[in-house]
Amino acid sequence: MKVATWNVNGIRARESQFVEWAREDRPDVVCLQEIKATPEQMSESLTMLPEYWSYWHGGKGGYSGVSLHFRKEAFPQRPTFSHPAFDVESRVVEGKAEGLAIASIYVPNGGKDYAAKLKFLNAMREYVERALAEGSQLILCGDMNVTRADIDVHPKERKVGAIGQRTDERELFERVLACGLEDVGRKLDPDNDALFTWWPPWRSLRQKNQGWRIDYVLASAGRGLQAVESRVLADRGTSDHAPVVAVFA
Repeated sequence: MKVATWNVNGIRARESQFVEWAREDRPDVVCLQEIKATPEQMSESLTMLPEYWSYWHGGKGGYSGVSLHFRKEAFPQRPTFSHPAFDVESRVVEGKAEGLAIASIYVPNGGKDYAAKLKFLNAMREYVERALAEGSQLILCGDMNVTRADIDVHPKERKVGAIGQRTDERELFERVLACGLEDVGRKLDPDNDALFTWWPPWRSLRQKNQGWRIDYVLASAGRGLQAVESRVLADRGTSDHAPVVAVFA
């Protein structure tokens, strides 16, 4: 099973890139964040993507928004889509199929309301605890807007007190993982200090790979979800984030 996540930073600007990628790489599940559009604002090539069961949770006013896409060949029955209680500002959608729960999540950046970000991370932990207590296989995908440790930030980007690198938000994110989730990218590449998924969009920092790792695939450990591959598609698309793809045996 191939699961992918991508903060597209505006699906209308990345429409052809997304459709081309989905049809070339054929992920079984795709999670998008920051789509910045409602379904009414999208073309039929997106809303009627025939290979996938799609659910668009569009942000109003060109803000936020997430989506989930399950490939019909892998999931013959349409998944059940819903929004966990901690969904605010069109930031979370969950899909359930065959005992598997997958969520596409866009954590607030925290620049305008840092307290709201911490509240969101706490609520996400509670959601994970409940989902795992129910016995679900669980995969969380998305832009978490938190780096786990300094290794996840290029040395020239590290700054004490910078949002996304603060101790308190990192601690909250670790509590989410401690509920029983594995960080697939870091598990499979534990010592890579050049593993980044987002780059500031100036001074050719992406070409220099001077970035942050804030996009994740997190999977419930010990429940039959054995990750065997994780890739950052750093050359794909024109968003300031790259797609992240994980493969499970």
